Amino acid sequence: MLENIVGNTTATAAIKAALCAGRLSHSILISGEIGTGTGFAARCLAADYLYPQDAVGINRVMQGQCEECIEVFGEGASGDIKIERIRQVRKEIFNTSLNTTGRVVIIYQAQNFNLSSANALLKMLEEPPQGVLFILTTCNAGSVLSTIRSRCMVFSFSPVSVDECVLYLKQHRPQCSNSEFLATVFDGKIGSCLSCIDNPERNALFEQALQITQLAAQKDGYGLLCRFSAFEKDKSAAKQLLTDLQAICAGAFQNNSSFSLAPASAAKLIPIFQTALQGLQSNLNTKLLFTKMAFEIQNS
Repeated sequence: MLENIVGNTTATAAIKAALCAGRLSHSILISGEIGTGTGFAARCLAADYLYPQDAVGINRVMQGQCEECIEVFGEGASGDIKIERIRQVRKEIFNTSLNTTGRVVIIYQAQNFNLSSANALLKMLEEPPQGVLFILTTCNAGSVLSTIRSRCMVFSFSPVSVDECVLYLKQHRPQCSNSEFLATVFDGKIGSCLSCIDNPERNALFEQALQITQLAAQKDGYGLLCRFSAFEKDKSAAKQLLTDLQAICAGAFQNNSSFSLAPASAAKLIPIFQTALQGLQSNLNTKLLFTKMAFEIQNS
């Protein structure tokens, strides 16, 4: 499955070589921006590790239906990985029998460990059970506990080129009519593009962001307040919205006729969206932040 990863050939080749030579560390950290395919790469590695010659087993891993591949996700709007979940994983890998020659634990977005859960994982990494491969992904390797990083082989993933992203989308999502636009907005992050295409809720949020950029370009303060009101009680969606707004504005600087937002307008909007996102991440009042942002846009 590793050969199905688009781009990042150096990292992928190094992982595959270590796996084939039997020199793969028991702990792997795959780092890259959200949307660059770190999660997909983790599942590909898990599939090749557990089922090198078994297509059925590989499909089960890729579909998240394999008992030997334990997946750990963050919880709640903050995405925190809690110590109770790590304790549960420890119980699973030490106290249950294997149907294959090994087992994999994939931990997504490992920067979301708190100190207690990170230390609980560290104990497992210090004395790993035989045949268990730990694969961690992160969008910020510097935020992962240094003692955990030091016990991992670290591989970095980057976005592919916009042209490569467009080609991939046209081959794998031929029904998508705006491949060039998405690839430009998300700057070659295939995973982010696929999320917008495949997930109706994610696509609806992205469409909201597009409409808001138009209202912002028109300096329609009232229209912005009406749109923003839907996000006042949902900080997770609000953060994603502001992230999308910045990406759309950044894309407007590319020489792409699909963008109706002028670069001059985008340049004024980006710092406003950035400041609002920083405020949300600092847990400032969402309603006040959006009201202030609408006022600033109207008067920019």
